[in-house]
Amino acid sequence: MKFTLSWLSTFVSIDGLSPGQLADRLTMLGLEVEAVEELYQGLDAILTARVVQVRPHPNADRLTLCDVDTGRETVQVVCGAPNVRAGLVTAIALPGVRLPGGMKIRKAKVRGQESMGMLCSARELGLGDDHSGIIELDAQLAPGRPLTEALGLDDTMIEIDLTPNRPDCASVIGIAREVAGFTGRPLHQPVTEVPALTGEGADFRVTIREPALCPRYAARRLGNVKVGPSPWWLQRQLLAVGMRPINNIVDVTNFVMLEYGQPLHAFDFAKLAGGEIVVRLPAAGEDRFTTLDGVERRIEPDMLMICDGQRPVAVAGVMGGLDSEVTDATTEILLESACFDPVSIRRTARRLNLPSEASYRFERGVDPELATRAMERAVQLMVEVAGAETSAGIDAYPGRREPLQLDLRVRRVNELLGVQLSSPRVASYLRSIEFGVADETQDVLRVTVPSFRIDIEREVDLVEEIARLVGYNEIPVSLPRISMEYPQRDELRALRRQAAEILTAQGFFEAINYSFTAEKHHDLMGLAPDDPRRSVTRLLNPLTEEQAVMRSMLLPGLLENIRRNINFQRPDIRLFEIGKIFLQQEEGGQPEERFQLCAVMSGGRYPGARPLYFSGRETDFFDIKGAAECLLEALRIRRGDDGVDFVVDDDGAQPYSDPDLSLRIVARDREIGRVGRLNGKAARGFSLKQEVYFFELDLQELAALPRRAREFRPLPRYPSVRRDIALVVPDPVPAGDLLQAIVDQEERFVESADIFDVYRGKPIADGMKSVALTVTYRSPEQTLDDETVDRIHQKIVNSLMATFGARYREGME
Repeated sequence: MKFTLSWLSTFVSIDGLSPGQLADRLTMLGLEVEAVEELYQGLDAILTARVVQVRPHPNADRLTLCDVDTGRETVQVVCGAPNVRAGLVTAIALPGVRLPGGMKIRKAKVRGQESMGMLCSARELGLGDDHSGIIELDAQLAPGRPLTEALGLDDTMIEIDLTPNRPDCASVIGIAREVAGFTGRPLHQPVTEVPALTGEGADFRVTIREPALCPRYAARRLGNVKVGPSPWWLQRQLLAVGMRPINNIVDVTNFVMLEYGQPLHAFDFAKLAGGEIVVRLPAAGEDRFTTLDGVERRIEPDMLMICDGQRPVAVAGVMGGLDSEVTDATTEILLESACFDPVSIRRTARRLNLPSEASYRFERGVDPELATRAMERAVQLMVEVAGAETSAGIDAYPGRREPLQLDLRVRRVNELLGVQLSSPRVASYLRSIEFGVADETQDVLRVTVPSFRIDIEREVDLVEEIARLVGYNEIPVSLPRISMEYPQRDELRALRRQAAEILTAQGFFEAINYSFTAEKHHDLMGLAPDDPRRSVTRLLNPLTEEQAVMRSMLLPGLLENIRRNINFQRPDIRLFEIGKIFLQQEEGGQPEERFQLCAVMSGGRYPGARPLYFSGRETDFFDIKGAAECLLEALRIRRGDDGVDFVVDDDGAQPYSDPDLSLRIVARDREIGRVGRLNGKAARGFSLKQEVYFFELDLQELAALPRRAREFRPLPRYPSVRRDIALVVPDPVPAGDLLQAIVDQEERFVESADIFDVYRGKPIADGMKSVALTVTYRSPEQTLDDETVDRIHQKIVNSLMATFGARYREGME
């Protein structure tokens, strides 16, 4: 939002405030000032001048010799402008003067004739884009006056970066209201009385078919309009804020929009079929429309249009149509002042890629009570600058609302701000920015919120207004009261952090995917129609079909990551993700949100390793199972009956898992996760040609499990003894059960037990396998002798044979 100090001062006195001070005060009110610029610097040396005589140039057909009165002397200037003539008052740059564009004027000879300066165009002076001729000034101006003084150019422009919640300040009057609030000076409105537009005597009609999108539409017909250039005072204000003057009618609508914040539009009444305005959505077949800029645009069925009796004539709140624009031949206009739904205008402007000053204001919300007041201001100006004759008008207002009233507790204001304000003082602050206040002698004030303050909804919003007006710098500073108690630990958050650190230490990279995903992933994963993971939470306004539902699994997102990495020739992958899944329990209700961990491995076993030493070693099922076991071990999750165990999936694997390589992770007879290999069908669905292994864990179930206490032991003082066992067991017996059986015996001197070989094939009989284990024995008190180790070792072997029907492998005793 741009404005000038001269424009602002017409509504509120700013005497005693420098531009810098004003900018600081506005910034502290929440209206951040982006720029303070002195306008038209360098024009002080440009003078007004009168052309006394014009003669042909003897050596050039398109040039003329002009005798120019500069107020001090008459000089000769060579000029090529087509509009130069005797008696014309214009601007002259004498030798030695530097123009705003940087060009320095020098005494010169042009085709043999001396030229003592240059007569300037508006563009050369930085006063506009017109370069068709020299600038024409008021004939009453005396020659020799500095141009800045003669045209009133000595001004300062201030630009404010408005936040979306303050559309009322997208106007000079809105800024003036804020200044009046902190200075205590009166605000002068340009329009004090607004005539009622009853429609009586009007020779046109207004119909609003979409009142939800257009709560108010006011229109007034003006006749005997003389379209032409605007007077200089009007052009000057528009140029100062970066707007290009067009003609007096369009310039007035722009001027009032900047002044009041209410966009206006003028139609050529003769071009409106049927003398009718209809606010509606496009009809069938109305899919093309040519806007004022001459571009034919495609309009959508939900775009609000302003139509006459036959066709659309404007895109509501965005831009008018080429077929109904005001031209030099226009003699009658229909002036529109309306209010539109902000969401509808924002959507339309973005789809058409057509931002405008009007849509900027409508998108943020225009005060519907402002429509007729701004219209009256525009009518007054059109009568003044275009000789317009007024007639009856229509004000259709189906969306009228009662003013919002709020109770404001003065005690609450003082508590929140840490100040001591009386009820009359609080009331005076609010009245200074046009809030209505009743019962100012009471502790509770009845406040009526003005219609232009759409951002005020609650009592605390009023407290913020008081804080702005008091001044944030005047509010005392105090340190917050902080409890010295140790904050309660969020166990689930700590578990997520620990799990991420452990997996990262194993060489995994963490992935962070969107919680929005594609519903087709359920089909690619092969989920059954009645699978609860198909009950998803759908987004009301998804960005794309690929992000239409909230995810109920993490694995599909990681599979997409794998595919992308492979496409970029990075086939060796270790990824994990910790995030929420969303399980919809009932239609229309809130989904259950659960934290899940999913990890995937694919490609080489040692990503990034040199092929000379690790060539051909691919990831397998035991790598992903080992990663899951390592995670549980590092988290100190108990194993066995009172902890976590890996169980063969007898009930059938997940539909996306290979049934021959799938394990359930269970705890207390509840499944908390899975380990497996992605089956071929699911892999093909995601265009994956290499094997993928995964594990999934429900972190909330995992967080509820007991953990082993941390144990610290000194380094062993006595040596260990290792003994190997090679047993032949039935093939269905899991090798891990043998290890667990050794642990369950709780032999005092058994320090550890590990599997180092599993073998199937000759000479092992069919249906059998060989499992080789190593057991480490150690005593913390003495060196173990062979007799003691042999006795314990034999006891363990006998127990394994009896429990699993095992026998020694041939060649072992």
